Amino acid sequence: MPVFRPSARRASMTLLLSGVAPVALTMALAMTPARADTTAPVAQGQPAGTKTAPSSPSTGQPAAPDATTPSSAPERITVTARLDRARSALQPSTGATVYRFSRTAIETVPGGDNAPLNGVLLQAPGVTQDSYGQIHVRGDHNEVQFRLDGVQLPEGLTVFGQTLMTRFADSLSMTTGALPSEYGFLQAAVIDITTKNGATNPGGDASVYGGARDYFFPSLQYGGHHGKWDYFATGDFLHDRMAIENTTPSFNAVHDLSNQYHALGHLRYTADEDTRISLIAGVSNAEYQLPNNPGQQTQFQQPAYSGSALAQQLAGSVDSAGLDERQKEITDFGILSLQKEIGKFSLQTSAFVRYSSLRYSPDMLGDLVYNGIAQQAARSVFSSGSQSDVTWRINRRHTMRFGYQAFVERNVSKADSLVYQQAGVDANGDPVYGDSPVSIHDGSGRTGWIWGLYAQDEWQPLRALTVNYGLRLDGVDEYTHQKQLSPRLNLVWTPLRGTTLHAGYSRYFTPPPFEVVSGTSVSRFDGTSAAAPGTRNDTVRAESDHYFDAGITQQILPGWRASFDAYYKLAHNLIDEGQFGAPIILSGFNYRRGQVNGYEVSTSYDRGPLSLYGNMAWSRAIGKDITSAQFNFSPDDLAYIRQHWVHLDHDQRWTASAGGSYTFFHRTGHPTRLSATMVYGNGLRADSDIPNGAKLPQYVTFNLSLVQSFRDLFHVPFLKRTQVRLDVTNLFDRTYELRDGSGIGVGAPQYGLRRTILTGISQQF
Repeated sequence: MPVFRPSARRASMTLLLSGVAPVALTMALAMTPARADTTAPVAQGQPAGTKTAPSSPSTGQPAAPDATTPSSAPERITVTARLDRARSALQPSTGATVYRFSRTAIETVPGGDNAPLNGVLLQAPGVTQDSYGQIHVRGDHNEVQFRLDGVQLPEGLTVFGQTLMTRFADSLSMTTGALPSEYGFLQAAVIDITTKNGATNPGGDASVYGGARDYFFPSLQYGGHHGKWDYFATGDFLHDRMAIENTTPSFNAVHDLSNQYHALGHLRYTADEDTRISLIAGVSNAEYQLPNNPGQQTQFQQPAYSGSALAQQLAGSVDSAGLDERQKEITDFGILSLQKEIGKFSLQTSAFVRYSSLRYSPDMLGDLVYNGIAQQAARSVFSSGSQSDVTWRINRRHTMRFGYQAFVERNVSKADSLVYQQAGVDANGDPVYGDSPVSIHDGSGRTGWIWGLYAQDEWQPLRALTVNYGLRLDGVDEYTHQKQLSPRLNLVWTPLRGTTLHAGYSRYFTPPPFEVVSGTSVSRFDGTSAAAPGTRNDTVRAESDHYFDAGITQQILPGWRASFDAYYKLAHNLIDEGQFGAPIILSGFNYRRGQVNGYEVSTSYDRGPLSLYGNMAWSRAIGKDITSAQFNFSPDDLAYIRQHWVHLDHDQRWTASAGGSYTFFHRTGHPTRLSATMVYGNGLRADSDIPNGAKLPQYVTFNLSLVQSFRDLFHVPFLKRTQVRLDVTNLFDRTYELRDGSGIGVGAPQYGLRRTILTGISQQF
C-alpha cells in the first residue's frame, strides 16, 4: 500500500476550498445548462457595456442615469457592448454543456464576492470537492483550464492558494463535455472569467467581512472611464485560521494561520468602434501554516523504519501537535490583448506571462523524526506565450474559426534535505541508521513548450440543425516529446421550441502539467531514511482520450428548465496527481489505461423573486497499470495495479447540490434576500486491502445566507448602496471527512470545516 507519511499535520489546485464547506449558488437560472445554439454564447445577467441603464445588484431594477455621465457615454458604451459580443463570438460552445454565473448570481452566493471561486463552481453538476481546495470535474483530477476574457492562463504552482478570486469576475462560465477544437490542453472544463472593468463596474466598493477563527477579509475596488480609456482595480487581504483543512474532527485546527493578499488591475483603450487594446495584471501572495495532527508516532518514510534503533531513540522527543511547517505561494500574471473587427473577420490576439513559485519550510527536527527527512523545497515556473483567435463569418450557414496557442515554460526545482544515513542492518534484516543527519542537495531546471493549432467550421445545413466540426494539432516538447492530430465533431438539433439535443465526439491531447513533473534524482536518497519505495522513474507522458457526450435540454414552463447529459471517456496514459513526500507539492503520474463515464441531471426554476435549483451527478473513474513516476509507489501496489483496474483516488460515485433563494421587498430600495443551499457527496476513495478499494462515508452540508441592502442609507450624495450580510457555513455543524490519509497519492486526514458564522458590510461609492 502507499506509505502513509503523517508529518503530523496535513490534510492531501489551484482553487481554495480553505476547508470551508461548499458555499452555494442560489440564482438557479444563471447556472443551468445553456442552450447549445449556433449563436455566440452571451453571459446572463448584465451584458457588458449596458451601463446606460444598469441593473441594481440589490433590486434588479433599472437604476436612474448618472447625471454626471458625459454626453458621449451612450455612444462609447454601445461600442464597448458590441466589442464584448464580438469577443464572445470568438469562442463558441456549440454542442458543449455550459453553466453560466452572472454578476447577480455571483452576488447571491453566500459570501458573495468574498466566497472562494471553487465554492461557486461546486454548484454545477459533475463538480466534486476535494482537500486543498481542489475540484474534480467529471472524474478528472485537475484538468481544468482558466481563461480571463477568453485568454487561457498557463498552469501555475499554487496548491492551497486561489490566484483568481471571485471578486475579479463580472461573470463567469464553465464549459464541459465534448469541446470544440478551439479548446486544448486542459479539457475537463474551461472556466472563462469575464473580468470586471470600468464600463461594467464604475465607481467604488469598500467592504469588511469576517468572524469566526480570526477571519478578517477587507477589500476595495474602483472603476471608471475617461474618454477612450476605462480602468478597474481591486485588492484584498485575508487573515484567518481555517485556510487548510483540519487533520482532526475538532472544531479548530492546530497551527492553521494564513495571510494572503490578492490584486487585479484592468486597463482598456477603445481606439475606435472596431479596435480595443486591454491589459490585465494580477498578483497573489499567500503564506500558510500547515495544520498539525496530534498524537502521531515517530516513524520514517517506510514502515520498516519505525522499528529501527534510531526511531526508538527519538521517540517522544518531539510532540506532533507542536510542529511548525509552513508553505508560501506566489503568483503574478499579465495579459496584453488586441481586439479588432475587419469586415467579416473578428480577431483577438494576446501575449501573456505568468510566474508562480512555491516554497515549503519544514520543522527540521520534527520532519526528521516523523518522516526520516526534513526537506526545504522550492519550485518555480515562468511561462510566457501568445494566443490568437479569428472568426470569419463567411455567410449565414458557415462561420469559420481558426487560431493557435503557444506557451514557453521554464521550470526550476530545488531541495535541500536532511536525512539519516543507513549504517547497516540488524539481525532481522531491518535497516539501522546513524545518529547524525546528512545533507543532500537536489536541483533541476528545464525549459520546454507546448503549442496548438485549430480550425473549425460551424455549419447550419438545416434551420434546426447545426454542425460544428474541426481539427486540432497539439504538441509538447518538455519532459516528453509528443504531438497529436485531434478531430472534433458536435451536432445540435432543435426539433421543437424549447427542446435542444446535442451529441459530440472529441479527440483530446493533454500534456502533463510542467510544474507537477518531478525532476527528483531518486538515486541520491538510496541508503538513507528517505529512500524511495522503488527506483524506476519513467517520464510522465501526455494523455490521449476519446471523449463522447450527448444530452438534452428542455424548457418545461416559463422559468423552469431541465437537462440530462451523459459522457464516456477512454484514456491512454491517463494523468493523475498525488502528494508523495513531506512537502505539499503535487506530482504527476500516468495510468496506461483509464475509463471515465457518468451522467448528470439538472433542473432549475427562476421567476420573479424566487429561484430554485437541483443537480445530481453519477460518475465512475478507474485506471490500470501505473507507467511513470513508479518510485513513489510500493512494489506490491504497482504489481496489483498492473493487473487490475482500480478506482482513482478522486472517484466519487454520487454528487448533488440544491438550493433556493427568495428576495423580499425586491421592488424597493431595501431588498432582503434569504438563501439556503446544500451539497452532498457519497465519499472519495480510501485504501482497503487493495489500493483505493474503499470509500469514505457520505456527507451532506447545509448553508444559510441573509443579505440586507439599503439604497442611500446615509443620505450622502457620494455614498450609494449599503449592504450587510450574515453567512452560516455548515449550518448543522456536521463532522465529515474528505480524506482519511490513505489512498494513492494521499498524505494525511482532512476534515471539512465545522460550523462557521461570518458577517460583513460593504459600501458603494
